[in-house]
Amino acid sequence: MDLLALADFNLVARHGGFGRAARATGRPKATLSRRVAELEGSLDLRLFERGARVLKLTQEGRALYERTGALLTEIDETAAAIASGGGIPRGRLRISAPLLFAQTAMGKVAAEFALRYPEVRVEVTTEDRAVDMVEEGYDLVIRVNPDPDDSLVGRAFLRDRLVVVASPGLGRPVDDRAVPAVVRGMGDRTAAWHVTGPTGTSSIAIEPVLSLTSLIMVRDAARVGAGVARLPISLVSHDLAAGRLVHWGDIDGSDIALWALYPSRRLLSTRVAAFLDHLKDVFPTGAPDELAAYVKG
Repeated sequence: MDLLALADFNLVARHGGFGRAARATGRPKATLSRRVAELEGSLDLRLFERGARVLKLTQEGRALYERTGALLTEIDETAAAIASGGGIPRGRLRISAPLLFAQTAMGKVAAEFALRYPEVRVEVTTEDRAVDMVEEGYDLVIRVNPDPDDSLVGRAFLRDRLVVVASPGLGRPVDDRAVPAVVRGMGDRTAAWHVTGPTGTSSIAIEPVLSLTSLIMVRDAARVGAGVARLPISLVSHDLAAGRLVHWGDIDGSDIALWALYPSRRLLSTRVAAFLDHLKDVFPTGAPDELAAYVKG
């Protein structure tokens, strides 16, 4: 397979068209079109569906792009590292992080990494949705309890658990009556929370009175006394220690793991490898109290 033709194919696929790729790189549009046609001929496959105004990858084209794009990037980075005399991380590092971790810790984590590696330009996007790393151009994503994905590998770098907390002024029910609760999102229709405490396992019937989209808002509302809340222990450990909140129990089966994920490949970007090492330095054991201490500090 002609690597130059493969590189031009990836260039066109990444930019979404021959004209866009030509304008972005200064390469002649005719040359790009010829290279892609030669690659299609050698593979005996149609890689693009060519419309009057739209250029779209075929199923075979998308599979080729997903499997070779990262490898070609790694080849370029390896050649650049060898030419520069070392594997110093440099270039753009795009990261997607979940909302709560971004609000509490990601700014500090990213800033420390940027100071440590000034030749890396870090870009962090905050979102809880599942992203397509190849399609959207991310180098690394941080996710909570991610579903298995054969195209991604990674490591868990933090662990947490959910607890039920409330303001000291909100007394625990003495019978099966529901207590007011602050929940995250309108989709939380749970009628009861099953918790484990010093006296064993029990159920707490709840009546949602306030629905908020951020766990930080949920915590703040619980502090005021609006209702009980179900929150990560790392987010409320300092409030529990200070007496602003009291612990009603741990949610059963609520173990949480934060994973750093990246596309499965043989060669790992020096930028991604450096960031993974940085996470390990920041959270050496990955325990909830480490995150709590890091956020407070």
